[in-house]
Amino acid sequence: MVVTTNSAPASGVGRRRVTILGSTGSVGAQTVDLVARDPERFPVEALTANRNVALLADQAKRLNARLAVVADPAGYAELTERLAGTGIEAAAGPQAVVDAAARPADWVMAAIVGFAGLEPTLAAIRRGAIVAFANKEVLVCAGAFMMEEVRAHGATLLPVDSEHSAIYQVFDFARPESVAKLILTASGGPFRSKDRAFMATATREQAVAHPTWDMGAKISVDSATLMNKGLELIEAHFLFDVPEERIDVLVHPQSVIHSLVEYVDGSVLAQLGTPDMRTPIAYALGWPARLATPAERLDLTKTATLTFEPPDPDRFPALRLTRAALQSGGGAPTILSAANEVAVQAFLDRKIGFLDIERIVEGTLTALPHRPLRDLDAVREADAEARRDAAARVPACGAMAVGSR
Repeated sequence: MVVTTNSAPASGVGRRRVTILGSTGSVGAQTVDLVARDPERFPVEALTANRNVALLADQAKRLNARLAVVADPAGYAELTERLAGTGIEAAAGPQAVVDAAARPADWVMAAIVGFAGLEPTLAAIRRGAIVAFANKEVLVCAGAFMMEEVRAHGATLLPVDSEHSAIYQVFDFARPESVAKLILTASGGPFRSKDRAFMATATREQAVAHPTWDMGAKISVDSATLMNKGLELIEAHFLFDVPEERIDVLVHPQSVIHSLVEYVDGSVLAQLGTPDMRTPIAYALGWPARLATPAERLDLTKTATLTFEPPDPDRFPALRLTRAALQSGGGAPTILSAANEVAVQAFLDRKIGFLDIERIVEGTLTALPHRPLRDLDAVREADAEARRDAAARVPACGAMAVGSR
């Protein structure tokens, strides 16, 4: 077992300077909500957003951040205007986002969705910061490389995904050899009980209507295909150094048990809670202490029934694809993640049908070589090649998603 983070100090933490990468997204906004409840304890160094300048500026003023960065350079003039007279520094462009991550914050929330979040997260890791990450692609695209960087720079990597946070809370890092299996739970998404015929005509609106969690569009579609669970499986492999064959997935529609760890003696430890992302965010923000949150408390007498079922590999082939990518090694997970990003965006743009997502991913994964990725440049090259291949497959799937008219 490789120790993936620093050992927790014996006592709680006091004042902690914070940077939030992707502050206007779902996870970022919920992080802002928690930080705003105790601004003296969590002063803000920097906030970044992709294009939502209005919300970014409002957040920066609310939290009195030192810096606000919009990744899209076209938003710089508006951001500067909105922050005029506040004393808050403004910047724009992808490099400015990386520079924000490199600034002296004790704790960094890495919540930029997709491959775009990799380089800023790496910048924070190389400072030896505490990095709370909600970006699956950081470990999916460059897992071995990123974990080497964590060890080399003495960084602390804390998972914010509810599933990995749950495992982190019940994993015996002092005795990893006692862990027999990791069990990731999945809600099953909006199409859990739907057949392939229904999914063939599924619309964007149906796919993003998650039954349990409030998430962004891309992650919601990944939940509908179960690709999110496959990406989480890859993530868990690298984060906890557990082989793929010892990581299971269990569909649990109520989303009360967030994941489980099975031990060699047959004991199974689980972390439970209401489906509110502020709970795992708060766990990472306060680590190793725990913070009070406004999340609804779990009342098992009201929940009444918890159900479980295995995922259906015929209706949801994404899990098979992700296991195959992990088994292939090298750049296969990077290729899978990049192709999925392209395909999901094409579906959200109504250019392809829902089932075309898996077809594009599998086609790209099969077509491209799975070369070893020894550095960040190799990761970028594999990602770019996969995106080109996946994008070339989009037109063949049709100009408009079935059922979106």
